[in-house]
Formats: sequence, structure tokens, C-alpha cells
Amino acid sequence: MEFNDFSVAQIRVARPTDKFEEVINFYENGIGLPRLTDFAGHRGYKGVIYGLPGSSYHLEFTTHENGSPCPAPTEDNLLVFYIPDKAQVDRIVARLFRMGYEEVAPENPYWEEKGITIEDPDGWRVVLRNTSGI
Repeated sequence: MEFNDFSVAQIRVARPTDKFEEVINFYENGIGLPRLTDFAGHRGYKGVIYGLPGSSYHLEFTTHENGSPCPAPTEDNLLVFYIPDKAQVDRIVARLFRMGYEEVAPENPYWEEKGITIEDPDGWRVVLRNTSGI
């Protein structure tokens, strides 16, 4: 089956959180993602949108004034960042460690060999994967 009519200009992954400020601190000050924008007062929602440098991929976190249902993720729900500069990976990991976030054992052993896995404040896992040796 061939699909020639699918054209996308951008993709955004959005996730609710009840730990809004902690999540902002983790992704903005820990990982170092640049904030594109934020919003508030949208029918009880507020949020922040991060961009990935040089791309049309966005990561959005939202919270609602009445709370946001956030079921616990599995240990294999991953957000993987492929980072070409090993020194940058090391700086991010050191920064996150100083913030109190430690490496966790991934469920899939592939990621143990290929990256460093750290849980964000909601328990979602982030893999920092150095691509210099690929």
C-alpha cells in the first residue's frame, strides 16, 4: 500500500503533567531545550512549548487548573534525544545529576548499551543517545 498524499509540515508531542514547574525545570534547565512559547488562560489550561534546535519538532507540556490525569508510564515509554556531541551529552547528564536526577536502568537493554536513561519528574524516561560513534 502506498500513500503519496501524506504531507506534514510539523509534529508536536503534547503531554499533560501535574508537576508543571518541575517538568519545566527538567526540560528547560536540565536538558537545555529552548522554550518557543508558553500560554495560559486557555479554558483552564496553561502550557509550555519547546523546540528542538534546527527542526520542526515540538514538545509541549500542559497542566489544567483542576489537575491533569497523568497515569504512570511504563519503563519503556521513552523520549530519545540523538545528540552528536558526546561532550554535550556529558554536560547534560552532569547538570541533571546536580539537579538530583540519576541514571535509571532501562527496561530494554539496548538503551543501556546506547545511551543514558533518566526519569523526568513524572516518571517518563528520557534517553540521551550519543551518535558520534554510529
